[in-house]
Amino acid sequence: MRQVVLVCVLSFCVSMLEAQINLVPDSLYERGRTAMQSEDWYTATEYFLEALRLNPAHTESTVALAECYYDLREFDQALAWIQRARTLARNDIGVANLEAAILIALGQLEKADSALKSILTREPYNKEALFTAAELDIARGHSGDAVNRYREAVYRYPDDRRLLVSLALVLNAMGDIQTARQYIERAVEHHPDDYRVYYYASYLEAQTDNIEQALLYIEESLFYKPDYIPARSLLASLHYRNGNFEEAARIADGLIASNRSNISAWYLKSMAYSRLGREFEAMQLLTTTLDIDPNDEFARVMLEDLILYTTNIEDPRRARWATWHFNRARNFRTQNLIDQALFEYRRGLRLNPYARDRQEYADLLRIQGYPARYLGELQFMQDLGMGDRPLNDAVEAYTTLLENNLPNRWEIQSIDTVKRHWNIAVFSVASQSSFFHADAGVVGSSYIRELMIHERSINPLNLPLRQTSFSAGFREARVAGADYFLVVSVSENERDLSVKAELFVARTGSPAGTFYVYRTGTDRLRNAARGIVDTLTASLPFRAELIQYRNGLGLIDRGKIDGVQPSTTYDIVHNGNILIKNEGIGISYPSSAIIGTLVIDQVDEEVSSGSVTRNGFFDLVRAGDEVVLQPTERPQQPDSQFYPEIQQILRTLR
Repeated sequence: MRQVVLVCVLSFCVSMLEAQINLVPDSLYERGRTAMQSEDWYTATEYFLEALRLNPAHTESTVALAECYYDLREFDQALAWIQRARTLARNDIGVANLEAAILIALGQLEKADSALKSILTREPYNKEALFTAAELDIARGHSGDAVNRYREAVYRYPDDRRLLVSLALVLNAMGDIQTARQYIERAVEHHPDDYRVYYYASYLEAQTDNIEQALLYIEESLFYKPDYIPARSLLASLHYRNGNFEEAARIADGLIASNRSNISAWYLKSMAYSRLGREFEAMQLLTTTLDIDPNDEFARVMLEDLILYTTNIEDPRRARWATWHFNRARNFRTQNLIDQALFEYRRGLRLNPYARDRQEYADLLRIQGYPARYLGELQFMQDLGMGDRPLNDAVEAYTTLLENNLPNRWEIQSIDTVKRHWNIAVFSVASQSSFFHADAGVVGSSYIRELMIHERSINPLNLPLRQTSFSAGFREARVAGADYFLVVSVSENERDLSVKAELFVARTGSPAGTFYVYRTGTDRLRNAARGIVDTLTASLPFRAELIQYRNGLGLIDRGKIDGVQPSTTYDIVHNGNILIKNEGIGISYPSSAIIGTLVIDQVDEEVSSGSVTRNGFFDLVRAGDEVVLQPTERPQQPDSQFYPEIQQILRTLR
């Protein structure tokens, strides 16, 4: 009997001990959940990690840790924890759905698609899965499919905050502003005390340039949660866009005080100082920004623009920041990435034209097969007094080597023959801003305009980048005599960036074309800007000038670098007869203005020559006439449009 009692007592003690062991992780988990509700992710993580130290198989804490790391945007760590949770709860649909969301954030879209198909096969109307599937559509650039999913989900869950806000965000990004406003107002009506709903409502109003209403909404958000950092950041951005630069800088100071690593706040403050005319202080702030994050392209472009346009050519800051580009250029060169190296050398030389690194740039041009341009760079260095014995010997050798090239035979200096045939203005209108970097459209348009300087066929007009509206930009471009004007907008998140450039005919204001470029990873702003310029250049019809004409032969101001190929036939059009088409990209001229044809037989770096055949009995061809080639096809733009900024905001809705 005593043995039976002893066994019962021991069993009871063991059960109590097990209950206490489980109670401690459960208690820690509940504390962590409370911290998560306050969006104190660091404290929550501490509780969950302690719970798992006591009980490594505590499923709820494992899942919650994945959620915390997701909200901290540490997606690789979130994936590690959610995969561990899947081993503990293989059939839990909520866990599977969170894994799919993390995979989307990491860009592993095929794996996410597979996971979501498995969930929706089991539960076709699972709200979380429908929400995540719409996120996947956005990540793939299929915004129309995302809208359909959200509409279906809203039909089934008409009061759900996340679905209403998500649908409003995507519709607004697609241009359906009125319907987007209906859904966000519905969200405000059903959730009148939710600070997050007011925050998203403010964001949407800001996207449509309704700054006054956006300010009212953001003040409501801060009324319900005064320490909500995203709302304070948006408030600073709204004051900046409303012209209250001192107030924007003051709020940015508060954000910096709470987090010295807040790149967006440092950047916004520097932009505000720049708009206040305090360029020196703005440069100091941007320097601090780059000390914190050397890879912030927007801060670097803005700093370099300030240096270019507010300092003299001998300013030592030019040499300092140019050196950064030269070092990158050399690094790219060691990896045999010649195009990237050339880009960095050009950017560096734009900042510091007197740098001896120009010789390295010249060497790359020679390696690329452009000896005349190589010689031109060396002669420029001689003119600056940089000649030494090796450089002077190289100039002498290449002068002799090229004495019988095409420009010398025609007795012209090829560098003096270049005519930029397309006058293009680049703008960013007031309503286009970005979630991370204020005036991102302005910085993007500045970068694009700088890149156009190196396109021999394009003359980027030096007009104000910021325009208050489309009509203001249209008027500015038309008065300046532009052929086209480009309106640039930027959408970004912490990993991805897309640039949209809408081209309009300056004479009529009619649409000419739209270019989308999406890039991810490092150098995404640079690569996206280059993509826009490359696509635009390829879309413009070929135009050249007949710079000399004699004995049935013609010389034009376009060559190998412009893609001229032997045996190509061009129309010669009487000067003054070419018109820009009223709509779309293209030129038009009457058939009676075609006075001859040119067939190329010799191509040099910057000029080409060929045989001229006149039209009609009389020879009307003269130097100064235009030489054109009508394109048979234009570069195709992808059907999908990506919204990195919307992707980022949708993640905050989880």
